[in-house]
Formats: sequence, C-alpha cells, structure tokens
Amino acid sequence: MTTAGPGPNPDQLLAAATFGRLAPGAASGCAALEAQIFAGDDPWPESAFASELANPGNLYLGWVIPGGGAAEGVDRVLAYGGITRLGPEASPEYEIHTIAVDPVLRGRGLGRELLEALLAAADAAPGPVFLEVRTDNEPAIGMYSAHGFDTIGVRKRYYRQSGADAYTMCRPAPGES
Repeated sequence: MTTAGPGPNPDQLLAAATFGRLAPGAASGCAALEAQIFAGDDPWPESAFASELANPGNLYLGWVIPGGGAAEGVDRVLAYGGITRLGPEASPEYEIHTIAVDPVLRGRGLGRELLEALLAAADAAPGPVFLEVRTDNEPAIGMYSAHGFDTIGVRKRYYRQSGADAYTMCRPAPGES
C-alpha cells in the first residue's frame, strides 16, 4: 500500500481525517481506493465517481484526509459509502451503491457507521433499501443482516471481471416487514 501524508498507523490516519458528505473533488480519491479494494471486480473509474458525486439524488459520505493523496492537492479517501433515492416522492426506494473501507482501517466500525448514516438518510423519507453484495463477502453480509437486510435473490456473474455472484438484499421501509 502506498501512503501519503500521515503514516499507515490507523489511529494517525483517522485523526487526520474528516467525516462528511463527499464533494465532487473526492472522485479521484474514491477511485484510488476502489482500485485497491475491488481490483478483481471491475472497479469504478474516476469519471464514474465524478458523476455519482455530482448527482444531487445521491448521497456519498466518507472519511477524507484533505490533501493527503498520492498527488499534490488530491484528497486521500479512507472510506466511503453512497446511496441513491429512486422512484416517486410518495413512495421512494433507495439503493446503496457502494461501501468501501481502506484495508488498514477494517474492523474499526467504519463500514457500520457509513451504513447507519446512509440508512438514517433513507429513513428521512422512508422506503425500502436495496443493495448487492458478493456472495463470499461474509463480513458485509453479516453487517447488512444485522441492520435488517434480507437476501431476496442472487445475481449470477454480477461482478463481470471476476464472474462472482452477488446477493440482492433488501431492508424494508421502517414499519414494514
């Protein structure tokens, strides 16, 4: 792993980071982390993140070290998650597009914090929340299940590059089952 700014000590990284809504300028940092984590599963390029972050219907949150990226003036993104609102105002649905945490920071609850923040945003105008997750990603499946998600289907070869399958999971709107 290449690091810029603070060293790879997780406590130092988190101390240097700020949490909040990601601005379009975080696209390159998201793409760098995505390439590191999802190298075998067709990671999103910077242009995809730029489009996602600029879309007013999406909410992307994360931990960022301002100016801590590999290139001058580029932010280092330590973790991010994104959700989009779909459908009509009266009956929205949500889809979590992605949650990613730098491997040196896993096991510290950052994924859970991102998920809970995204679900809180969805609960402001309640509707069901959907997501896809690799069938072999047991930590993520456990986290989603603990937050009320149920497996509702399997998408064969969902991850094109690796050919891995994905579960489609859904958390009903609050008060529904």
